[in-house]
Amino acid sequence: MSATLAAPSPGKPVDAEELLVIACGALAREIGDIVEANGLDHITLTCLPAILHNHPQKIPGAVRDAIREARAAGYERIAIGYADCGTGGLLDKVCAEEGVERIAGPHCYAFYSGTEAFLARGDADMDAFFLTDFLARQFESFVIEPLGLDRHPELRDTYFGNYRRLVFLAQTEDAALEEKAREAAKRLGLAFEKRATGMGDLAGFLKAFAAYDAGGKDRP
Repeated sequence: MSATLAAPSPGKPVDAEELLVIACGALAREIGDIVEANGLDHITLTCLPAILHNHPQKIPGAVRDAIREARAAGYERIAIGYADCGTGGLLDKVCAEEGVERIAGPHCYAFYSGTEAFLARGDADMDAFFLTDFLARQFESFVIEPLGLDRHPELRDTYFGNYRRLVFLAQTEDAALEEKAREAAKRLGLAFEKRATGMGDLAGFLKAFAAYDAGGKDRP
């Protein structure tokens, strides 16, 4: 596998068997782990900045640009490591126009949990604020600072007054990371709950993409 946070170089020769996943930077570590664990070394990973989630209207255009840059570099088989992620269907429109597929689900909380199971919970999680491994690591820079809570902690109730729980969706068993999630819950004044999800639907999506060639046949 080649994992990079930069777009593929237009000057790089691409093997016909090479597959590209264009993903959210918040999934970089997890995708890398799945690729390594399953020997999917014909997958190249390129990630867009995770901070785009603070401006979801920018995600479809950024993904389109990345697809076209990758095609110019020689990649033919491309998959998108994004759920809808607040784009209101606009990312699906880009995927349809560009002839690529994305992982199913409204957001990463759903596909880590298993989208069908997550959606089946319905209103049971209406009072839950979710953290993934990535967000537990980056809680300060992706939650506290963008919301201004580092400067104005009194805004906590404005943003989180309707939540009752912080649900930590754990991709790995990491005691230090769980402690970070617990501290995040305490800081927000929320009850803590952990759900060990593993990689959820993400692993199956990547393995299916890796197993299916451009001729429409499964790889041996």
